[in-house]
Formats: sequence, structure tokens, C-alpha cells
Amino acid sequence: MAGAGEGTGRVTAQLPILQVVVPLLAAPICAVLRHGRAAAWLAVLASWSVLAIALALLGQVMAGGVVSYHIGDWVPPIGIEYRVDIVNAWVLVIVASIGAVVTPYSVASVEHEIASRRIPLFYAAYLLCLSGLLGITITGDMFNVFVFLEISSLSAYALISLGRPRRALTAAYRYLIMGSVGATFIVIGIGLLYVMTGSLNMADLAGLLPGVWDSRTVKVAYGFLGVGICLKLALFPLHLWLPNAYAFAPSPVTAFMASTATKVAVYMLLRFFLSIFGAAFSFDVMALDRVLLPLALVAVVSMSLVAIFQVDVKRLLAYSSVAQIGYMILGLSFASITGLTATLLHLFNHALMKGALFMALGCVVYRIGSVHIDAMAGLGKRMPWTMAAFVVGGLSLVGVPLTVGFISKWYLILGALEKGGPWIAVAVLVLVTSVMALVYVWRVVEAAYLREFSGDEPTGEAPLSLLAPTWVLVAANLYFGIDAVRTAGVARQAAEVLMAGIGS
Repeated sequence: MAGAGEGTGRVTAQLPILQVVVPLLAAPICAVLRHGRAAAWLAVLASWSVLAIALALLGQVMAGGVVSYHIGDWVPPIGIEYRVDIVNAWVLVIVASIGAVVTPYSVASVEHEIASRRIPLFYAAYLLCLSGLLGITITGDMFNVFVFLEISSLSAYALISLGRPRRALTAAYRYLIMGSVGATFIVIGIGLLYVMTGSLNMADLAGLLPGVWDSRTVKVAYGFLGVGICLKLALFPLHLWLPNAYAFAPSPVTAFMASTATKVAVYMLLRFFLSIFGAAFSFDVMALDRVLLPLALVAVVSMSLVAIFQVDVKRLLAYSSVAQIGYMILGLSFASITGLTATLLHLFNHALMKGALFMALGCVVYRIGSVHIDAMAGLGKRMPWTMAAFVVGGLSLVGVPLTVGFISKWYLILGALEKGGPWIAVAVLVLVTSVMALVYVWRVVEAAYLREFSGDEPTGEAPLSLLAPTWVLVAANLYFGIDAVRTAGVARQAAEVLMAGIGS
């Protein structure tokens, strides 16, 4: 028994590195497999293993505090450290959960949308992207963040280019150009910090930077990092790569990226500016809140307005995603624990709602080959379970009570009301833009339920292999909208860690 317990302890101690290594090793195996289904089920196994590891790490952090893993037993800051606290444990669970749901969904969807000879390569790129996103989140080394960022980005470009429309190549190329610019800004910022401190370890940097805060170099590094990360998270007006990337990528890719990639970029923003530079420096010296607030407000209003006039539902939801990113940044701009809690909650909640919506659209693509609003006329009767999933996801996007979207917007409004004064107008704006979301969601619902089917061939429901994962996320939208105690509690703890002494 002691031997078994000791062995279990050794495995538990290796969980941080396994979080990244499992999908990283599975990716080349998928690439050399010639059978698409074999690659698919290997990817499913790897993604579910990753979820189990992420949940175990969250449990460890909740029970015992920060987990520190030293690569090769080299002590940081000399060696590379994987450091897991409540903040990135939360994001690891978000990324791993979406990966675990999207991977089995992709089995049938990918066979329908991608040539069979490319399917093993699809899963290799998918696992590399998953590994990169997890690596960004778990590493405690700034240069490692850049390395994993490039792994996730390069694989994302390849995944987008696999889309059936010819414009998928153009979308991937645009993302490549803008993503490379963002990555260049980030690595320049990291280099400047290294010049000033001689360290790349995040925890070490947090202790060294207060001594050089007055340096112009540090402030320039802050600016480079801010622009680079905001480009990666598609904050208005640096969002131009996102609509086409989401619209023309294969359905599983869109669902995965919309639910994870921008969330990890928001995490990078929070980790760099609040943990490394410190909340006091970011808000008091660099006036981060005054820079982000107008950008967030313009993003929420303008992108909601643009979404209303889209006829391609994927593009509609893509512009909606830019607006939802605005909500996340809006919570950060409150410079309060309640506002940041709203941001961290919305990372999780938006992953659930947008994942469900894009997966429902994947079911539509599987049956009718189009997500044009006119093509979806009458689908409410012909694909009742698919369209019901879309309706629930849409209600969550609007923020209807008993859905996760309501929880996010409730905390945003609470954060604005706590600030008082002119911030009341921000709370009103959240309500107004929720009505705008209702308008563009209603356009799809009206076509599906109140218009007659215009196709020549009969249309049936999507296969269970597509519907089951979709409804897992739909059920999660409802469950965590009804019982938000756990999610709100974890988000609040993470916010308190990030704000580090700033008042609520």
C-alpha cells in the first residue's frame, strides 16, 4: 500500500509537466497515423487526459496553494518553472474542458469538412494548438510564454487554412501576418524586461521590477506587451483578423478557437500587467484602466451593431465575440476586485456559450452545407435539437436569467454600481448592448422558426456524435447559470490574487 501511495505521489508531482507533454507527444503520433479515425480517438484520449490533469491541478491549488514545478530540477529563476496558482488553474480548466468536448465532436465534423488524407494532420495541428495554449497558461517563464504562443499560433494558422472555402487560405494568411506582428511586439517587450532585470521568471520579475519602475525602458516594454497581447486577444481596433478566421475555418476549429484562444490571450494580459508589473503600477502609473475603458466600450457597442447586419451566422458570432471580449476588458477597466471577478467569470462563461453556438452551427453545416441566414429558414422543425441548442446558447449570449451569460453581466453591472457616479452609465450600456445581442440572435431564431424551409432535399437532424457534445455545453450553460457558487467563488479568489492589495 505504501508503495502504491508513493507511486501515486510521484505521478501527482509530475502533473504540471504532463499537462503540456501529453498533447505534445500525441501530436506527432497522430501525424504519422494514416487512419483518420485512429488519429481522432488518440486525440480524444489525449484531450480527456489533459482535462483530468487540469482538474487535479485545480484541486491541488484549492487545497494546498501554489504548485511549483522545476524543469530538470533546476531551481528558478535560473531554471524554467511551471507555476500553478488559482488564476492559471482556472484558465487551464477552461481550455482543457473545451478541448475535451470539441475533440469527440470533431470526429464526424472533420470527416465531413476535410479531405480524408489531411485528417491525421488536422489532429496533429489541433493537439499542438491545445498544447501551446496550455503551455502559455501554466509556464512561469516569460520566454516560454512566447515559445508556446508560437506553437499555438502556427498550428492555428494551419487549422484555419484547412477550411473548405478558398477564402480560408486568405483568412489564415491575414491571421499569420497580424499574429506575427503581435508576437514580435511581445518578444520585444520581453527582451526589454530581460535587459532591465536579467530575469525571465515571472515571480522573480514581479520582485525586481518595482526597483526599475521609473525607467523609460520598462514603460516602453509595457507598451509593446500591451499592443502585442491586445492584437492576440482581438481587442478593438486590433480585431481585423478574427471575423474571417472564425467564418472560414472548419467548424471544430472555430468552436475551439472562439472558446479558448482569446481567453488565453486575456489571461496573458492579466498575468503580465497585474501579476508581473503589479496592479498598482498598471492602474496608478500606466493608467491602464483609462486606456482600456474607451476601447472596451467602443468594442461592445460597435461590434454588436456590426453583428446585427451580418447574413453569415458564423461572421455574426465572430463579431459578437469581439464585443464579448470588450465585456472582459470592461471588467478589468473597473480596477476593482468585483470588476475583475466579472472578467474571469466571463472567460469561463463565454467559452461555454460560444462553444455551444459554434458547435450548433457545425451541425447545420453538416446537414445543409451553409450558415447563411436564408439557408437556415425552417430548420427549427427539421433540426429541432440543433436549433434548440442554438437558442439556449443565444439566450446565454443575451444574458437571460438561468444562463451563464446572466451571471457575467450581473457581475459587470455590480462592478459598475460599486464605482458609482458616471459609472452608472456603463451599467446602462451593458443592458443596452444586451438588447442589441437579442436583435442579432433573434434574426437567426426568426429564420429558423418563423420562415418556411426553402431547400429542395429533406433535411434531418444532425448525428448524435455531433449533438451530444453540443448539448454537453448547452447543459453547462444552464447548470452554471443556475448554480454559479463554485465558478463565482473561484473567479473571486483569482481576482483577489491578481489585484494584490488593491481595494474591492
